[in-house]
Amino acid sequence: MESDMVMHHGGCHCRRVRWRFQAPSSVVAWNCNCSVCSMRGIIQFVVPSEKFELLGDSKECLTTYTFGTHTAKHTFCKFCGITSFYVPRSNPDGVSISFRCVDPGTLTHVEIKHFDGRNWESSYEQEFAPRSQGAG
Repeated sequence: MESDMVMHHGGCHCRRVRWRFQAPSSVVAWNCNCSVCSMRGIIQFVVPSEKFELLGDSKECLTTYTFGTHTAKHTFCKFCGITSFYVPRSNPDGVSISFRCVDPGTLTHVEIKHFDGRNWESSYEQEFAPRSQGAG
């Protein structure tokens, strides 16, 4: 529901990348075991891109890494290296938020679920194909 939406803020470690997004105060985040997510320690949830906004000069502080299908756009801060958000392969019209990069105080509950990103295609079909949200 729109009335349950909260404005959240967050960003990277050095605070050069800052953003805000609208989402509920309670979210389901995904702990994906694909090579990138597991190496970076990302536990994430997706918000629609129209609910996400980069603030200030944040865009100039970002760089992007892609691989495989090049659908996912793994953004990270050029200065501190933190991936605070990225565009996921499962939902290229959304933004994947690293829940650990959300400023404290607005997320009241985070349920963490496992996503088998090592077997991305079959896991995505099983977990998300009937719905329009996802991991990875």
